[in-house]
Amino acid sequence: MDQLRRSLLEAPIIEKGEYQYFVHPISDGVPTLKPGLLREIVIKICRKVELEDVDKIVTPAAMGIHISTALSLMTDVPIVVIRKREYGLDGEVSLSQQTGYSESEMYINDVQPGDSVLVIDDVLSTGGTLSAICEALDGIGADVTDVVAVIKKAGENELDGRIDYKTLINVRVEDGEVVIVDENGDG
Repeated sequence: MDQLRRSLLEAPIIEKGEYQYFVHPISDGVPTLKPGLLREIVIKICRKVELEDVDKIVTPAAMGIHISTALSLMTDVPIVVIRKREYGLDGEVSLSQQTGYSESEMYINDVQPGDSVLVIDDVLSTGGTLSAICEALDGIGADVTDVVAVIKKAGENELDGRIDYKTLINVRVEDGEVVIVDENGDG
């Protein structure tokens, strides 16, 4: 059994109101993120996407940073982190991020028209964050080559039917346990 699958099946479940939430090293930073799991995830991403012409890896802060850093180290493709802080740099683009539980402004720097970008995130749930990022990148004139989320929570999201995306594994939480819906991911 691969490490990603095992780590999800062993993930602790906590209750947030009526919502059952799994706690996972990729999406939460706890329990401990082991190098082997991160390496496995990056290898799976490399096998799913075409990296040859990618100029930049784009990821939202914070939980996409470790995945993107490891991917950058393996591929020599630089990273752009979309931050929740405005810096006021030339060319900075703001976007409104809306998830299932929060709304905030995010800011993209250092993506230029014509840049070929790979978008990486840890979890795809409602699709609000990735949808807003893709719209902002399109507005900049960047070419989004692929959108990848490591873990997809089962159910419809804002990307479905609008933006092509890839995932590594799809899950749902049922009766206090993580259930693997699709071990190979994708929509």
